[in-house]
Amino acid sequence: MPEMRFSVRWPDDSTSLCYSPSSTIRDALEAGRRYPLPEFVTRSRAALEHASERVAQKYGFGCGQALAQIRAIEQRAALYPEDGHVVVESFEY
Repeated sequence: MPEMRFSVRWPDDSTSLCYSPSSTIRDALEAGRRYPLPEFVTRSRAALEHASERVAQKYGFGCGQALAQIRAIEQRAALYPEDGHVVVESFEY
């Protein structure tokens, strides 16, 4: 389970580097793709929860960093109108 980071550009053109404990985040998000804000939040939450579950299966406990990243994404998304868009810029190992 290689951990990775993914860079996103928010509706105000600022960027964030987000964390995933697993490369499975790439199954939910595509680099270079523009997502409606609610869809980005939903996809990110589902992927990060799945990644945390994979960690739990392997180590016996979920990934606190993944859960913190979900909260950070949700808090940041709440700052923008729901009709905003997020661009996934890149993935980094």
